[in-house]
Order: sequence, then structure tokens, then C-alpha cells
Amino acid sequence: MKKLLFICLISVLSVSAQVRKLEPISGHYKQLAALSAKSRPDTADRQQFALDGLSPKSSLRLKLKPQYLITPVNDLIIKDFSANSSDQTKAEIEFLLGLEKTRTPEEVENCKFLATVFYNVNTKPGDDDYVKMQQNLFHIGRQIEGFNAQNLPKTAEMMRKVWTDGTYYFWALKFKYNRTRPYTLDKRMKPVDTGTNFMAYPSGHASASYIAAFVYQELLPKKKELFQKNAYEMGYSREIIGVHFPSDTESGRVFARQFVNLLLQNETFKKDFEAAKAEIDSKF
Repeated sequence: MKKLLFICLISVLSVSAQVRKLEPISGHYKQLAALSAKSRPDTADRQQFALDGLSPKSSLRLKLKPQYLITPVNDLIIKDFSANSSDQTKAEIEFLLGLEKTRTPEEVENCKFLATVFYNVNTKPGDDDYVKMQQNLFHIGRQIEGFNAQNLPKTAEMMRKVWTDGTYYFWALKFKYNRTRPYTLDKRMKPVDTGTNFMAYPSGHASASYIAAFVYQELLPKKKELFQKNAYEMGYSREIIGVHFPSDTESGRVFARQFVNLLLQNETFKKDFEAAKAEIDSKF
């Protein structure tokens, strides 16, 4: 009996140890989130993303084959975004307008490059974008010598699957919330990239980057700060060029933590993770 209780306790501890807490909100994200998110009498609150402008390819992300997770989308909780007329949304727009005034040409060029860092889940060996996509899988750890798909093929294959699942979930959330872009609410804004003809909430770039950071810090804990710094840079870059509200970025971080926690409890993922961990431990 005692032996059975001991085994059960170890099992519970093993599972609970995989539930990582989200680090507290900080910086301008915390300051803006503290403002009222409630609506004022304002017809702008009715404005959402215009679905008639959506590329037909966007809905295909909702048909992606599960790699690890089959969890219902509604089990991943991010709070509703603030009303368009709220103090919070207005303050976020003013914050973005402030970034417009201070952003340098060098920052803009870097942000434009970061906009190209994503993963095409349909890419395959031999495609024109295959090498670029393999590089993008490791962008969050790009400063680490040898941290790449060529050197870490098992890790690359695991991250391909992770990114595929992540893409399904953050696109499902985009469709659920259907938030418009900040520059559609305030014509004073001059975004660098207006080709973002899809929903804003949560930010896909922030979601994918924090997913990668949270997975990689499990594989290589000594580089945790680097991974998180790079994920922050990615999310913030979308604010600098005026295509995302700060709350889009923060919601991506919140979603990513929940998503990776679910992965860490998934038996199929854990098998691939152990293989990737052994691969990384043998080289770093």
C-alpha cells in the first residue's frame, strides 16, 4: 500500500513539475494593461477585422493535421482584448504613435527583417523556402554557434511539429477574437507594413517566438535569458512598425506558456523531446 502511494505521489509530482508558471507581466505591457478595458459609448467598438479582405489561404491553417495536441481551442485561455473605445486601447495607440516618432531607420530595417521570420508549415525538402524555414526554426537561439537544423536534425523535426501545432492554435484564436489592426482604428498611424491582411489577436510572431523560447529553455536551460530576450525582441518589433497592439504581443506570450505546458505533459511530445534533449546535451 505504501509502495503504491509512493508511486502515485511520484507520478503526480512528475506531471506537476511540467507546469511552468508564466513570468509576471512587466514594462509597458503591465502599465497599459492596468488601464480600463471597458467600452465607452463609441461606434468604433463595433469595428472588427473585415473578413472579406482575408486571404482564402488563412482558413487552411484550421485544417492542419495535429502533431502532438488535440486539446480544444477554448481550453487555451487568453482574456478578451480591450474595447476599441477603452482607455487601454487609446493608450496603446498613443504608445504606438510614440514609437513611430522615435524609431530609427536601423530599427525599421531590423523589424522588416524579423517580419520574414516565420515557419511555412507546408514547406518540404527541395522547396525554394526550405533552407530559410529550417533557419527560422532556430531563430530564437541564432546567436549560439551550432544551434541550427544541420547540427540538430532531431530537434529541428520536433520543432517543425511544435510550430505546426502552434500555428493551428494561434490562428484558431485569431479567428475567435477577430481583432482589427491598430492602424485601422486611428488614421494618424503610419505602419511600415500594411500587408498584414488578417486578424491581430494574438500576435502570431509573438506566439511562435515565445513557444520556441519556452521549449528551447527546457532543452538548454543555461540559455533561458537569451531565448526570452529574442522572443521579446520579436514581439516588440511588431509594435515598432505599427502592426500590433502591445496587448496582441502579451496575449501571444500568455498563450505560448499554456501551449508549451500542454506539450510538456503530452506523451508523444515527451518522446521526441527526450531525443532532442539527448542530441543537444551531446553538443552543448
